[in-house]
Amino acid sequence: MHPTPDPRRLAAFDSYLDSAVREMLRNDRRTAGLAVDVRFDQGVAHLTGDLASHHELLLLRRLIGQFAGVHGVWDRVRVAGREPVVLDLGCGDTTQYHTNIGVDRRPAKAVAVLADLRQGLPFADDSADRIFTVHVLEHLPDYLPLLDECHRVLRPDGVLHLMAPWWRHVNAVADPTHLRLFDVQTVKGICSRSDGSPQWSPLHVSCDGASVLADLAPVNGDRREVDDPAMSRFFA
Repeated sequence: MHPTPDPRRLAAFDSYLDSAVREMLRNDRRTAGLAVDVRFDQGVAHLTGDLASHHELLLLRRLIGQFAGVHGVWDRVRVAGREPVVLDLGCGDTTQYHTNIGVDRRPAKAVAVLADLRQGLPFADDSADRIFTVHVLEHLPDYLPLLDECHRVLRPDGVLHLMAPWWRHVNAVADPTHLRLFDVQTVKGICSRSDGSPQWSPLHVSCDGASVLADLAPVNGDRREVDDPAMSRFFA
């Protein structure tokens, strides 16, 4: 059982991760000279800056994700000079980054696009670089159609950021609007669907004692199929 996160410990560990990852960025020959900065908040890495290619960003995700205690790698990195298009689903009054496009079914301070997430997403195929579903999926009676829509809307090098209450934490069951429960093994099930649905490959999956977090990449023609090493790293 994961312990409930201690805010003081989290802040101290974030400081450690800040220093450790920045040292890696300076001294690893693969990352030295890359114009990126990293900041940690409760174990989630937040990357900003400019990179020449998606390959460099994927390399950074992999290297940062290897540090113990990292729960996710989120970014606002410009690739080849282009700002990322980031959707924030079910955002309400707050998006994860101020430049995200907020999507919700009710008007609110951060909402830019009104849409009922149960009815699909009003965006073109391959039109988004990142999609956030932060404390959203647990409110839906069936979230798999929305995940399929996210797969359709994401570009080949895109990432879906998923965050939901962990089933053994009181927050998961204290809210009567929560319809579904989540565990790391739930993410395994999402990545193991064999019914012909769009596939996901895990870039990073973790539980911090209160929430389950996952960074998922869409499997498509530009990526190989989900393989055993990628699955065995995160799932029993």
